[in-house]
Amino acid sequence: MTDITRREFVKVGATGAAALAIGAGRLDGASPMPERPLGKTGYRVRIFSLGGQAALETAGMHDESIAIINRAIDLGVNYIDTAAAYGRDRNVTPRWDANGISQTNIGEVMKTRRKEVFLASKTDDRTRDGSLKLLEQSLKLLNTDHLDLWQLHNIMRDDQLDQIFGKDGAIEALQKARDQKMVRFLGITGHYDPAVLMKGIERFPFDTILIALNPADRHHLPFATTILEAANKKQMGVIGMKIPARDRLFKPDGITSIKGPMTYVLSLPVSTVIIGCKTVKQLEENIDIARAFTPMPAGEMAKLEAITAGIVPDALWFRKDARGPAKEPENDQNTD
Repeated sequence: MTDITRREFVKVGATGAAALAIGAGRLDGASPMPERPLGKTGYRVRIFSLGGQAALETAGMHDESIAIINRAIDLGVNYIDTAAAYGRDRNVTPRWDANGISQTNIGEVMKTRRKEVFLASKTDDRTRDGSLKLLEQSLKLLNTDHLDLWQLHNIMRDDQLDQIFGKDGAIEALQKARDQKMVRFLGITGHYDPAVLMKGIERFPFDTILIALNPADRHHLPFATTILEAANKKQMGVIGMKIPARDRLFKPDGITSIKGPMTYVLSLPVSTVIIGCKTVKQLEENIDIARAFTPMPAGEMAKLEAITAGIVPDALWFRKDARGPAKEPENDQNTD
């Protein structure tokens, strides 16, 4: 990635734009968050977006979840990401017989606010028929007749790609859904191995990619200098995730606040970042950081990278071999 590419991209994020492509949002008199293009989709996304995990996928947190979703939209969030797997009982088979908590909560708000957001979900089934069943479930739970973005969830290994692109694989479901206007755009997601994702974007012209990025990225199987660079060359929309690594990035003698890591990732050529929030207060703090965003100087980025050098097993716990070759992420489907 060249310095010119990075500088031009973050300038877009810093200056922002006046209008939302979907919905106006209620900004409570405050300045709006900056916007960036979501690849070639034609959509301008706010630089902070709401992830469908944390409170939103947790049983017993219905009221807090609804408050978070509504408050996010009120404050200008115009992109919400979820997945069929979020908050789903993994003991129930087939997987489409279990309704995920995250999609259910988001769908409750979408009954009245669907036009205000770009709505993304995912299939973690690798077959055509299974993915179409999950899409049917997603549309029902989310109370919508279409998704703006439908993504392949958490691609980790070559054998998954082979199944997805093989006969009756999930890619057939994605194309059929787009042809029938059940979804508008198609994406791929992952945080385990950049080499596998690279093969994925070479095999199909996805519109977006959702990848894990935080200040520890450079220390082990880096995404920023591999798949991120490749995705930008393809003009894909890039969504960053795993910024706080489920809070494992935070250490008493190291990084203690989300501000540094979030600013770090937004200083890379990404379209937006998604973060799951536990409380309305946490949501508001993240939005305040996004509103005040200015690109982080290279020296400050290097300092954060140095701080994370000794905590790679925690900061990159979701990445291949980060915790040792015998250990993989504890959840193969539900870790975005």
